[in-house]
Amino acid sequence: MKSASAPTASDTAAVARTPGTSLHRQLFMVLRDEIVRGEYASGLLPKEEALCERFGVSRITVRRALADLAAQGLVERRHGRGTFVRNDRLPLARARPSLSLIDSLRQAAIDTQVQVLRVEQTEPPLDVAALLQLEPGERAVHALRLRSIDGTPVMLTDAWVPARLGKHVTAVTLRKQALYEILLAQGVKFGRVIQEITAEVSDPARARLLQTEVGMPLLKIVRVIHDPQARPVQYITVSMTPERSRILMDIPGETVNTLSAGHFVHEVPPAS
Repeated sequence: MKSASAPTASDTAAVARTPGTSLHRQLFMVLRDEIVRGEYASGLLPKEEALCERFGVSRITVRRALADLAAQGLVERRHGRGTFVRNDRLPLARARPSLSLIDSLRQAAIDTQVQVLRVEQTEPPLDVAALLQLEPGERAVHALRLRSIDGTPVMLTDAWVPARLGKHVTAVTLRKQALYEILLAQGVKFGRVIQEITAEVSDPARARLLQTEVGMPLLKIVRVIHDPQARPVQYITVSMTPERSRILMDIPGETVNTLSAGHFVHEVPPAS
C-alpha cells in the first residue's frame, strides 16, 4: 500500500479562484512555499508553459507570480535559461531558537524599526476586557504599532494593557522603548503566558499596513501575559504575512509531554 505523503511540485492542481485574492498572488504563495520546503533541489523552476498547465492559469499570471518571487529575492530569472532559486537566499537556520520570552521580545525590538500608529486610553472590546479581567467600564491603554526591517513591514502589533499599568505607555515612550521594557521598568514582572497561533484574512487596513493584498492569509499570534500572581498584564495580537515571516518553536525535552509544548484545539460545529 502506498503511504500518504505531502503534495509535491509534480502534483497537478488548478489554482482555486479565491474571492478577493488575485490568481498571481495565489500562485506566488504556492511556489514560495515549495521553494522554502526545498522542492526544487536542482534550483531550476519549471518552465512557464509547465506552470500554466499545472495550475490552469495564463502565462501573464505565471509571469506576474515569478516577478513577485524575484522581488522577494527568492528567485532570479536568467535570460534564455529559465528561473532559478537563488543560492544566497537566507536559510531556515537563520532563526534564533531557545530564546526566553523576554529575550525574544528584546530581539524583535532590536531587529526591527517601530512606527507607532495609535496610542489611546479607552474601553477595550468585550473579549479583550474579559481576558484582562477588567470590570465593566474599566479602561485600558491601547497601542497599535507597525514593525519593519529596512522599510519592509513584518509585524503589526495590537496591544492592550490595563490602565493602572499603562500610565507611562505613550507614543513618545513607545518610540524609544518596547512595551515590555516600559512595563518592566515600572516593576511589572512576567509570569504565565498563554499563546494561540491561528490565521486570519487581511482586511483593507491590515493589507495596506503590511503591504499585501486584501484577502491574503496572515499569521496571527494572540498572547496574554500574566504576572507571577496570575493577574493579566498585557493582551497582544501580532499579525504577519507568511511571505516574510514564520514562527519557530524550540521545545525543551522536559516539556514535551506537557501543555507547554502546545496542543491542537478544534472547533467543529455539531452535525445537524
